[in-house]
Amino acid sequence: MGANDMVQITDQKKRYSAGVLKYAQMGYWDSDYQPKETDVLALFRITPQDGVDPIEAAAAVAGESSTATWTVVWTDRLTACDMYRAKAYRIDPVPNNPDQYFCYVAYDLSLFEEGSITNVAASIIGNVFSFKPLKAARLEDMKFPVAYVKTFAGPPTGIVVERERLDKFGRPLLGATTKPKLGLSARNYGRVVYEGLRGGLDFMKDDENINSQPFMHWRDRYLSVMDAVNRASAATGEVKGSYLNITAGTMEEMYRRAQFAKDLGSVIVMVDLVVGYTAIQSMSHWCRQNDMLLHLHRAGHGTYTRQKNHGVSFRVIAKWMRLVGVDHIHAGTAVGKLEGDPMTVQGYYHVCRDAQTLVDLPRGIYFDQDWGALRKVMPVASGGIHAGQMHQLLDLFGDDVVLQFGGGTIGHPQGIQAGATANRVALEAMVLARNEGRDIRNEGADILKETARWCRPLKAALDTWGEISFNYTSTDTSDYVPTASVS
Repeated sequence: MGANDMVQITDQKKRYSAGVLKYAQMGYWDSDYQPKETDVLALFRITPQDGVDPIEAAAAVAGESSTATWTVVWTDRLTACDMYRAKAYRIDPVPNNPDQYFCYVAYDLSLFEEGSITNVAASIIGNVFSFKPLKAARLEDMKFPVAYVKTFAGPPTGIVVERERLDKFGRPLLGATTKPKLGLSARNYGRVVYEGLRGGLDFMKDDENINSQPFMHWRDRYLSVMDAVNRASAATGEVKGSYLNITAGTMEEMYRRAQFAKDLGSVIVMVDLVVGYTAIQSMSHWCRQNDMLLHLHRAGHGTYTRQKNHGVSFRVIAKWMRLVGVDHIHAGTAVGKLEGDPMTVQGYYHVCRDAQTLVDLPRGIYFDQDWGALRKVMPVASGGIHAGQMHQLLDLFGDDVVLQFGGGTIGHPQGIQAGATANRVALEAMVLARNEGRDIRNEGADILKETARWCRPLKAALDTWGEISFNYTSTDTSDYVPTASVS
């Protein structure tokens, strides 16, 4: 591709002559462009086909995600086309990946409907990922201007109010997923919930695929679960909850289930990511109107967030979901059974909990993001974690997190209640040690062993799972490469 092919054609006779032009020539590449405070910014990782110039590929991404098509159309001139064209303005080689490039694109705010992540997704990822000149493409990060952030209501409750409603401060919240997640009768399901809450957990939860199957109708589950919640609350004197999954085939049915959960006294309901952005946002509005917490299980995300070369980064999904408005979101454990590099996962947590997220390349954050006083989301660590990792989890994620031990509670050799007690004792011992100034990252294993001397459930948990870890190479890590300093 020659230098002339990278320059926008401004001669109106040549620019709008019928035929095919390079995307760069049509005005979708501008290396001199300075993004405005009101622009929406996106960072794509692109892998051009062999022989495709990366600048032209970047221009094509900008074009196909805004106003361009494959040929010149004179109807552009019926619009404020220079404003409506997205502009690729920067392209950087990806370190250690010679075939990949980071492509920065700016979009005028007027291209997006107010308060609609569905519209953002349709624009940014709707078409370009199937574009033939690209072998692969991935949306790595986005920045939203405060002007656009303020068109969203955000989380219906937020971390501060959630803690006040639950009367729980100064420590992470503890949860567990009912296991087996499929096959239990409603009565036995409720028994598991009671045992976990009675043993010291704050929450129990439905998992992503328990809805209303033949072995357990949703209404029966809700009745049994809420009976368990109320009995455990009475026995412990603590506010308890259980995430009742209201995911269903239609919005009408989801609203019906949510209303029944509220009528039974539940403080929280849950939806799966697979219901879609519009449905999640609708349930967020309902929860805000009805003083309910909204828990989001990120079911299905790994189908498009896990691989580095193609798809959508989870940090983008986390940003979208904070705007859409959820109170909880599964955001990874780093030390559990599911995909997650520790630094990258910490980046997701920052996106959920910051008032203003700053550029942090080692954690995969490429843009500053002012959240405009939008409420914060409580990240959830869930998937293959156990009491023996409590010091690692607290060190990685701090207090504003829900630590959910499913098998690590229900698989306890002394029973569910003992499993819950082991987790609660491990957590409180570790919080106390941290508050006393001990180095829990390095001393954590010893602190747990000391505590287990007087807590048999914790000793049994450590004996069962203490050496269990899931040490696999992460597929999604930061591409940050530090440069040598010049003395």
